Amino acid sequence: MTKLEVFFDYICPYCRRGHEYLIELLPLFPDIEIEWRPCEAHPRPHGFGQHSDLCARGMYFAKECGADLLEYHSRMYKAAVDDNTNIEKSSVLSGLIADIVDSAEFIKALKNGCYEDRLLENNRLAWEVYNFPAIPSYRMNDKTLKSELGVGITKERLAAYFEHYGQLI
Repeated sequence: MTKLEVFFDYICPYCRRGHEYLIELLPLFPDIEIEWRPCEAHPRPHGFGQHSDLCARGMYFAKECGADLLEYHSRMYKAAVDDNTNIEKSSVLSGLIADIVDSAEFIKALKNGCYEDRLLENNRLAWEVYNFPAIPSYRMNDKTLKSELGVGITKERLAAYFEHYGQLI
């Protein structure tokens, strides 16, 4: 298996489109295993719009609970991008996923700061280590596919990246 790191933010429409391309292409590349790395396009304290830190940290809770992460992603993107839901409230987020995780435990974990270290590490990797200009961006076999500001990643670029770097090395 080849590990693909996917850096994304639930409030980013380019990330949502990239996610759709990724899900469409993955069946063609069965040897690629995904490591989801939610990060923030505009980390706190930046004042740009809503912050998605709770969604990102919640993903790790959902993962530990064995929830369907693709379903989790779908619901968070819909809430943040389509419905303009207040994703800065753990009680609102828990209502979105009450049928796939324990809502009370979800809220408790987020209020206790669980998974904050993972989000901070993902932000550090995306913006300081790999110097991505934007997200979604990807890393596989020490090769990066960087998103372009205001463009994101096309399905063709993502497919070419998989074809070129997706083999085991």
